[in-house]
Amino acid sequence: MNTAETESFIKELCSYAGENDVFARDFYERLIEDEEICREFVYYMEHGSFACKAKVCGYTVVDVMIWQIDHFKAWLDRDTTGTKQNGDRMLLLAFDTLLKMRREPEKYIQKMQSETGTDFQDKY
Repeated sequence: MNTAETESFIKELCSYAGENDVFARDFYERLIEDEEICREFVYYMEHGSFACKAKVCGYTVVDVMIWQIDHFKAWLDRDTTGTKQNGDRMLLLAFDTLLKMRREPEKYIQKMQSETGTDFQDKY
């Protein structure tokens, strides 16, 4: 893994995602601390697709992205999250959440299992 290339990719991704250099640096530092998630990120960087080998309690970055899309559907309709027209932001936030999930899995698993979209009958 070329760390300079990874760091450069993160800075570019953060720029496209509307995140600042402070976020980019923090994300990079957390990413390189987690070898498994870092390999997944580098795989995405090199291939433009997911290996889905990095897992936190059985969840992959794709699972996180699906949850984010489902969770933010109402906000996406209003486009207040900045992710509606920004796939780079959705990708970045999914990896960021997976890194946070590594440290606090119960918190994120509970959210992923309880905070779902509202587009089905009798949700509430």
